[in-house]
Amino acid sequence: MGDRFVVVPVDGGGDAAEHSGSVVAQTTRLTGGDGGEEEPEVEEDPVFEPQDPNVAVPILKYNREPNKYGDGVPKENSPFINNTDNDKSNSYDGTNMALFEEEMDSNPMVSSLLDKLANYTNLTQGAQEHEEADDDEGSKKKAVKSPQMGTFMGVYLPCLQNILGVILFLRLTWIVGTAGILESLAIVGLCCSCTMLTAISMSAIATNGVVPAGGSYYMISRSLGPEFGGAVGLCFYLGTTFAGSMYILGTIEILLTYIVPKAAIFVAEKKEDEGEALLNNMRVYGTCCLTLMSVVVFVGVKYVNKLALVFLACVILSILAIYAGVIKTIFEPPDFPVCMLGNRTLQNQNFDKCLKVDTIGNLTTTTQLYKLFCNGPESNATCNEYFLNNNVTQIQGIPGLISGVISENMWSEYGPLGMLVENKKLSSVGGSDPTQDIYLPYVVNDIASFFTLLVGIYFPSVTGIMAGSNRSGDLRDAQRSIPVGTILAIFTTSIIYFTCVVLFGACIEGVLLRDKFGDSVKGNLVIGTLSWPSPWVIVIGSFFSCCGAGLQSLTGAPRLLQAIARDGIVPFLQVFGHGKANGEPTWALLLTGAICEIGILIASLDAVAPILSMFFLMCYLFVNLACALQTLLRTPNWRPRFKYYHWALSFLGMSLCLALMFISSWYYAIVAMVIAGCIYKYIEYRGAEKEWGDGIRGLSLNAARFALIRLEEAPPHTKNWRPQCLVLLNLDSDQAVKHPRLLSFTSQLKAGKGLTIVGNVLEGTFLTKDAEAKKAEQNIKSSMTAERTKGFCHVVVSSNLRDGVSHLIQSAGLGGMKHNTVLMAWPGTWKQSNDTQSWKNFIETIRETTSAHQALLVAKNVDSFPTNQERLGEGTIDVWWVVHDGGLLMLLPFLLRQHKVWRKCKMRIFTVAQMDDNSIQMKKDLQTFLYHLRLNAEVEVVEMHDNDISAFTYEKTLVMEQRSQMLKQMQLSKTEREREAQLIHDRNTASHSMNDKSETLPDRVHMTWTKEKLFTERNRNRECNSNLAMRDLFNMKPNQTNVRRMHTAIKLNEVVVNKSQGAHLVLLNMPGPPKNRGGDENYMEFLEVLLEGLNRVLLVRGGGREVITIYS
Repeated sequence: MGDRFVVVPVDGGGDAAEHSGSVVAQTTRLTGGDGGEEEPEVEEDPVFEPQDPNVAVPILKYNREPNKYGDGVPKENSPFINNTDNDKSNSYDGTNMALFEEEMDSNPMVSSLLDKLANYTNLTQGAQEHEEADDDEGSKKKAVKSPQMGTFMGVYLPCLQNILGVILFLRLTWIVGTAGILESLAIVGLCCSCTMLTAISMSAIATNGVVPAGGSYYMISRSLGPEFGGAVGLCFYLGTTFAGSMYILGTIEILLTYIVPKAAIFVAEKKEDEGEALLNNMRVYGTCCLTLMSVVVFVGVKYVNKLALVFLACVILSILAIYAGVIKTIFEPPDFPVCMLGNRTLQNQNFDKCLKVDTIGNLTTTTQLYKLFCNGPESNATCNEYFLNNNVTQIQGIPGLISGVISENMWSEYGPLGMLVENKKLSSVGGSDPTQDIYLPYVVNDIASFFTLLVGIYFPSVTGIMAGSNRSGDLRDAQRSIPVGTILAIFTTSIIYFTCVVLFGACIEGVLLRDKFGDSVKGNLVIGTLSWPSPWVIVIGSFFSCCGAGLQSLTGAPRLLQAIARDGIVPFLQVFGHGKANGEPTWALLLTGAICEIGILIASLDAVAPILSMFFLMCYLFVNLACALQTLLRTPNWRPRFKYYHWALSFLGMSLCLALMFISSWYYAIVAMVIAGCIYKYIEYRGAEKEWGDGIRGLSLNAARFALIRLEEAPPHTKNWRPQCLVLLNLDSDQAVKHPRLLSFTSQLKAGKGLTIVGNVLEGTFLTKDAEAKKAEQNIKSSMTAERTKGFCHVVVSSNLRDGVSHLIQSAGLGGMKHNTVLMAWPGTWKQSNDTQSWKNFIETIRETTSAHQALLVAKNVDSFPTNQERLGEGTIDVWWVVHDGGLLMLLPFLLRQHKVWRKCKMRIFTVAQMDDNSIQMKKDLQTFLYHLRLNAEVEVVEMHDNDISAFTYEKTLVMEQRSQMLKQMQLSKTEREREAQLIHDRNTASHSMNDKSETLPDRVHMTWTKEKLFTERNRNRECNSNLAMRDLFNMKPNQTNVRRMHTAIKLNEVVVNKSQGAHLVLLNMPGPPKNRGGDENYMEFLEVLLEGLNRVLLVRGGGREVITIYS
């Protein structure tokens, strides 16, 4: 009976019920449980017939427990169901599906699956994700209220709140005035197109399954893998953190410039110091504001979420006030005069009247403006020449929608730092002194302005499109709400931005648009002058909007960092995965505050905006890349519900993101890429290995398939040939690697290039050796990691070692990526071993590699080879080139010397000259050949004369042949002993059967041979045969062919030892085995004599093709 079936008694009725229950319980205890104990063996009984009809009748019950023949692979966790103890405790009581009741623990009913899918809720942000959530003992799922938020409240409004913000209120008017309406529309169009294309890609990813906590980080990491996910996730975190800095700086700018200017701590005594004083005030107040916001987030994040609607209401009211003000300008433009001196704009803060002199009654007096340009109030005081030559005029800052000012604001007015804001329509008489103008109350550019700078400053105003995907756990139908809400929000905000650009250019005078801080209108917010009913609507609205956006950034960024830390892909971030008891990310909040402080210390909104633009653009770039890759690869799991996407749109969005990065600031773009690249490489080398079914892995598979097909088209050219190694490892009884230095030598020979397959053969059947094979593979991989050997591991279970090695040589590799070289260790204990199979397998391996046209490398004393940490000093690698093998002997030292272990070694080549050879000419030819091969090596020709064969050679050959003959006799005796044992067993069996029938046998039957007589006669024959064999053994003469081969081995060994005994490594041609398998023992003896007295030796046998060429 198979191991997968056990006998289970079934109640036969009546009083047997209790007995049946006990037996079933016992059987369940034996077959179920932890699976740590083996099942008891059941006696084989083909027919089981109960004598008593009341006794339980056994049936066969299929045991679902994995047995010793199973694969041992645990079932993959369901991506939908998190089993808990409560679920497992519910036993199955029905009878309709009794056939499947044993499978209910691991494979639930479809009804329960659908029920859990219907009640599925996302995990909280930063929590452990569903695909990695383990069923901990004693854990109980808390009741979670089902999400009820729809598209409007859950996605549309949050995206609207995150997109509209500080740049709209503080910088858009200045961008329109500086870039002109046309270029401003181009800037808005570029940025909004980028976010719209990204939103399309994001919608496809977000609707391709459930998106748990982490939002964009989750989407990118699960689509592009942990390396890209970690790099882009941290970039998105840095962007969100710097966005917090930008919003705080915007809050402080509104506070100190437009609400309470007198609250400034640093006050400039001179006009040229005003910029520095403002930055210092921003740093002080910004740090205080950051501290206050961090405390609010730490203490009560729920209040931040409750105030979100209040902040959103401020944004919407402010925008409505702008449109109302635009409409009002048609009928009654607001009165905000701008004072002009010639064509120059004046700061209207330190004077009341835009006049040089004022007439009160009949008295003419100088005004405050006069005092700013003259050295006194007297009419004869010395004044600025430009002030004297030009008239003071007033123009309306907001002429109105139908005034025609739109034509004047169509074109750009870029300029350097300190350039005066001028109205080209007004007349101007020269006489100005640029060195003195900076001290006068003119409105000037506080920074140099150009198109690419404005793109970087404006782009943060279109970010925030991920707000909906970050709230996917709160949505009633995330796969419908995220695409609709996000795209509608982007469409709405794009309309707002486009209309604002046109309306600002059509309603506001150009000089006022270029006045960034509203100095020409008594320090009013420029966009506030347009609003209705009061500028304070915009000021207060934008203030609370910036406060809310800053709090949202300080709330979201730490949770994003916590999600990355808890994923475990970046080891040094593990500490930031911890938090308070309620899950709040305390340590992540501290780090976020510290990074945010860096942005506040920069203190300039215009300098911080391009920084966060880089990080957001990089994030959007990879969202587009993820969608394009998944679409082109057509992975089976890529089934988005959002259908309005295309890989071309994703590539266009990706290209646009990359272009915007370099348009905004090429040096910031390079820095952002370097940061992302460093994080990527760090995760690749030090991070935790994750398998998320990402698109990069699919891309690698496609690329590998394409490359393999291309490689199969034609064999590699000689110029591209390099050793692709199959390393045959030996393991001990504990499945540990015997010769790890063989792996070290492989890595030194390969230097990480080409193919390396490390193979091993286990003797037995795969069903019984499955666990041992997995353990062996794990041990080999550990040794490969320790020895820095990059490659693949292949463990084969075969009925015998010979066949297993043959299978590896024939079938290892795939397509064009197959090995061409076999590397193995010399069987050092072949003489001491009683088992001749080891060296016979070795010789058969040599024959098979030759037959397969593969090169063979055999390392003797491999345990003395250097490790990867050693550095060999001055020494030599000696090559003994006896026969031509395709150039492999000369290529190997060159490859070894590329590695730092052998780098200081010099290469020497020795070749052997016979009597008929011209050794001088041979040396010249060899030097020329090496010159054309571009190899630097010393050349030496060794002459081997035809000396007479010495008596020592005869004696050594004779000893070798006698030993071989004795081994054959011993093997024969062993076979005879086994045959005798079997004969005695058979006779004993026959004698027992004869004794049982002795009573019926007639008395006239007698044994003519006794057992003792039989043994005596056989021993006498054996002694005679052994004496004859020994006599033949001592009278035999050595074979002349063996004598000549032994002579060659001895003489060549003498020369090699004499020349190369001190070399770090000796490479030597490996002679081929004899065609007649009867001389295999002698072949091993020849090799042993050839290598005697040498420490590190590498025997090399070519694969039958040229591997090195003199041509380019």
